[in-house]
Amino acid sequence: MTQGLRARTAFLVGLCVAFTVLFSALGLWQVQRRAWKLELIAQVERRIHATPTAAPGPAAWANLSQASDAYCRVRLTGVYDHGRETLVQAVTDLGPGFWVMTPLRADNGVTVLVNRGFTPTARKRPETRSAGQIQGLVTIVGLLRLSEPRGGFLRRNLPGEERWYSRDVAAIAQAKGLSGVAPYFVDADATPNPGGWPRGGLTVVRFPNSHLIYALTWFGLALLTGGAAVYVLADARRTRVGGAE
Repeated sequence: MTQGLRARTAFLVGLCVAFTVLFSALGLWQVQRRAWKLELIAQVERRIHATPTAAPGPAAWANLSQASDAYCRVRLTGVYDHGRETLVQAVTDLGPGFWVMTPLRADNGVTVLVNRGFTPTARKRPETRSAGQIQGLVTIVGLLRLSEPRGGFLRRNLPGEERWYSRDVAAIAQAKGLSGVAPYFVDADATPNPGGWPRGGLTVVRFPNSHLIYALTWFGLALLTGGAAVYVLADARRTRVGGAE
């Protein structure tokens, strides 16, 4: 075997081994990610079926996180400010329409945005669902959701035009002149509203989990590159033997 052929063989084998190690590491990482995702799904399932607790007050706001607080089942009592509701575009199993986001002045003095539920486009205007504009003290049970800043997919919120594509709590509070607003909103549960609208309880709890497919893909590539290394070595051996005859 010539010096050049040895160098070429060593380079190709080294490259295949390096990619095999890399692809194997990526496959193991996806296995770990899958375990993390499954535990996250299990945690959320426990939260959404748990006994509701009091919605977090100002002392807890700074420590709220997606990992520990999203989809916790909470309860709050207060009075709706229907005059400052915000409609956020939505598409649900009931068709296209809007989420009705209404400030609720809670009994602890803070304001919490409540996603009271879905209303179809035909009932966009409050007077078309006046029976559901509940007055006086109410108690709400629902799921805590963290703010959705920066608009929706490929569409930014336009507060000046009252066009909302995501439930951006800070932006909605600023546009409606609200102060002391919690940095989260609450998706109301399916308790019926008078007149039937808005319709609560439509929160979609879904976490993409394709990590097993990704892991198998990376391990498959590792197997291919490992096989390529074996092939290169075998080919070099055949060449050496053939050259010696």
